[in-house]
Amino acid sequence: MAGPSTVPCASSSEVVALPGRLAGQRRRLRQFWVQAHLWLGLTVGSIFVLLGLSGSVLCFYPEIDLWLNPAQQLAGDRPPSDLQPVLAALRAARPAYDGAWRLEMPLAAGRPINARYYRPPETAGRSFAPFMATVDPQTLAVSSQRFWGDYAMTWVYDLHYTLLLGKPGRIAVGAIGLVALLSVLSGLYLWWPSPGRWRAALKPAIRPGAVRVNYDWHVRTGIYGLLLTLVVVGSGVFLAWPEYLNPLVASASPLSQRPVLMSTPLPGGGMIDADTAVTRALTRLPGATLRWLETPAGPEGVYRINVWLPDDPGYRFPRSNVWVDAWSGEVLAVRDWRENTAGDTFLAWLHPLHNGEALGLAGRWLAFIAGLLPAVLWLTGWRRWQQKRRARQASARRALPAA
Repeated sequence: MAGPSTVPCASSSEVVALPGRLAGQRRRLRQFWVQAHLWLGLTVGSIFVLLGLSGSVLCFYPEIDLWLNPAQQLAGDRPPSDLQPVLAALRAARPAYDGAWRLEMPLAAGRPINARYYRPPETAGRSFAPFMATVDPQTLAVSSQRFWGDYAMTWVYDLHYTLLLGKPGRIAVGAIGLVALLSVLSGLYLWWPSPGRWRAALKPAIRPGAVRVNYDWHVRTGIYGLLLTLVVVGSGVFLAWPEYLNPLVASASPLSQRPVLMSTPLPGGGMIDADTAVTRALTRLPGATLRWLETPAGPEGVYRINVWLPDDPGYRFPRSNVWVDAWSGEVLAVRDWRENTAGDTFLAWLHPLHNGEALGLAGRWLAFIAGLLPAVLWLTGWRRWQQKRRARQASARRALPAA
């Protein structure tokens, strides 16, 4: 058996040097993240500001669009009744559009029915530019006729979702979101207080003095808005990258697929009208609220009725659907969001969390505020960089030898 003399031991100088090396490594790591946080914020952060501000506007874009276009406002507040006359008015206004129409029910009293025709010949060369119209359900007047991207709020939407660059821009938006999350988390690392200093670090107070005021606004905006930022940006990344991230969700929990269905034309018969299709759908899902109606694209097309059911987080774009045969009126398939898999439920929450509607009006205001946070962080971060830069320059001048 080896004696004590054979056991290696560290010298006293090595024991003393070890804490010093660790401290040096921590300083270098911190300096790396200081520089990463600075330059990620000043560069990619500037685009993040644009995405945030446009996102804040989009939290209320149906209301803003109505305000910008008062001709769409209804004289009364009666809810829409029959939908088949609305479709007839649209087809009379655009007789060449013989494909599928999609009607959105008003979100509130006094608003029109919104209609979309996804593949108008006028915008055939654009990746996404449906024809958009609004209809007064009582007078059947078509109060607006526009193409997506040619008016203010859809331009803002394309700016936010794709930076006006189509699919490459959408991919870039997802990447910017990931980099923004990295910047925010690096700021959290740099701020992280030592034990015993949490109360002071979280105290909602702004200290006097230009440098301290700016620093406190930067830090407290980042810390107090951290949860909002993580939710809104994280959900935005998933919405921007469905082709990459949805398969990851599916690997953990199966995702529902839209069924491929066809209607069976009846010799000597005719298609059922839109209101009959809606009635058949609502009969299958009692307590549902009609949100969208999509008409058949041709003789073998089907009606797709999109409805909201209680507790679905997305009211404007809910996840329950009923498909109805356009000739017989038979219900061909039903998707009830209450029977979703865990993966389906996760995806169903993304958009309502991103724009705040999952929490009602209060949630939309929270999402609006979340969109303003990048601007505050960028302005205070830029100002802090300028303050430190001027301080270094002044220190360098003081160090110069006297002439």
